[in-house]
Amino acid sequence: MVRAVVLLTAGISVLLTAFAWPSVRSSVHDVPIAVAGPAAAVEQVSAALGRRLPDGFEITEVAGTAAAERLIRDREVYGAIDVSSGTPQVIMASAAGTAVAQTLQSVATGLSQAQAPGTRTAVAVRDLVALPADDPRGAGLAAGALPLVMGGLLAALLLTRLVRGTARRVTGALASAITGGLAAAAILQFWLGSLGGAYWANSAAVALTVAATSLSILGLESLFGVAGFGLGAVAMMLIGNPLSGAATAPEMLPGWSGVLGQLLPPGAGGQLLRSTAFFDGHGVTHSVIVLVTWLTLGVVLCLAGSLRVRRAATADLPRTAASPASPTRPRPGDVVPSESETPLSLR
Repeated sequence: MVRAVVLLTAGISVLLTAFAWPSVRSSVHDVPIAVAGPAAAVEQVSAALGRRLPDGFEITEVAGTAAAERLIRDREVYGAIDVSSGTPQVIMASAAGTAVAQTLQSVATGLSQAQAPGTRTAVAVRDLVALPADDPRGAGLAAGALPLVMGGLLAALLLTRLVRGTARRVTGALASAITGGLAAAAILQFWLGSLGGAYWANSAAVALTVAATSLSILGLESLFGVAGFGLGAVAMMLIGNPLSGAATAPEMLPGWSGVLGQLLPPGAGGQLLRSTAFFDGHGVTHSVIVLVTWLTLGVVLCLAGSLRVRRAATADLPRTAASPASPTRPRPGDVVPSESETPLSLR
């Protein structure tokens, strides 16, 4: 009983730390944005941002509004402060992350208050890539991260328990990922209204995420058994999902955790789905590479595990005699029949 209580207490503590720590410690640091306008104005705005949020932004200087908008649509920056026309305006993309969009709105308020008395005007805020009207807070996309991880984990669990054979397990994982991607994208896009863009592209993004998750866990289980399954589940559930940045943004997570999260399927899959749903597929290269790498690694581990099982089975086979047994010599005391007593059939 004591051991069970200790294990349960440790489990609750680990779960709480894994899911609560990234959210509580999230802050604005090194978030990429653009500042458009003349060099003197850009330098002034950059200095003001540095005083308001030290180390909060990674600033890219551009000449005008068009260049800033292009960087936003290509997912190279989250937003921009445009002072090229003399009147400052803040351009954001709420579809890239609501937390960063709220931060840029507060920056607009701060810029308005920083103007000289008597000339103070409200800084305009423009949402270049907005979330759908049916889900203006992006709740569906943020909440959908955990079910995608659970889908891959559940697929791996069922396949290891119900299906025998590496080829059939891999085929089952790919088939369940495709059907799951079609179903999940349909729910998020047509029922909840949380996604825009092309349905087939969104389905492919979800399917690739689920396949990378399930196949990597299958591969670990095939090679290391139950311990491998547990290792894969912990990596995806307790590390990958909390560090995915789906609810905020990877750059807002504490320390190096945001970078780590983007190297795991949950984080890469969330960013891929945002790109296909709202940015016409721009900025998908890193996410696709990460997911394909995990998928390929899972298949390789499955094959390695299957090969190890075959070698073990071959080594356990009984060895057959290479040549027929030699005739048995009579021992002292044995009675040897004479030739006349030997039947004709044996002569």
